[in-house]
Amino acid sequence: MIRKAFKHFFLVLRHKRAVFIHCAKCGIPFRGLVHDLSKFSPTEFFESIKYYHGARSPLAVCREQKGMSMAWLHHKGRNRHHLEYWVDEDCKIPPLVPYKFAVECVCDKLAATKIYRGKDYKPEMALAHFLRYGNKVHTNERSLAFIERVFTDLCELGEDAVLNKKYMKKTYAAVCLGATEERKDENEAVG
Repeated sequence: MIRKAFKHFFLVLRHKRAVFIHCAKCGIPFRGLVHDLSKFSPTEFFESIKYYHGARSPLAVCREQKGMSMAWLHHKGRNRHHLEYWVDEDCKIPPLVPYKFAVECVCDKLAATKIYRGKDYKPEMALAHFLRYGNKVHTNERSLAFIERVFTDLCELGEDAVLNKKYMKKTYAAVCLGATEERKDENEAVG
């Protein structure tokens, strides 16, 4: 049990470090700094130790074995970078995930893919994982479209072109807020 505790602890630290690096590149270093602090709470930490696997999320292992995870319920309710945080079944139109949390979500999913895949990581894996699991969350369609666009562009353009503040702001505005280059050109022509 002690061994699993240390392995899980260092896995979380590696993940947090990767998220911080990605967030800093995207212009939101504070989000990277405070990312997933709830993983050190007793509710999340002890369940994660019990179901520690090393190659995938212990919370997924717990859900498979028990049918639910108290740690996951705790985690998604405290971390606004998770799409599930923004789900409200009573809303006709789910709220748009705010910019900083949408970008942190991308950084989180990318870092998790890299940590769990290790040397075998390829950019296509983050997109494939999102298409398989992430876009099944009943949240705002534009938020989902933003994340899918970022991962698609990551595959096509590479990390340097995508993991930066300019790209993220422009893509979020285009996908989530409806801003387009044509509107920008029209405004410049009028002004």
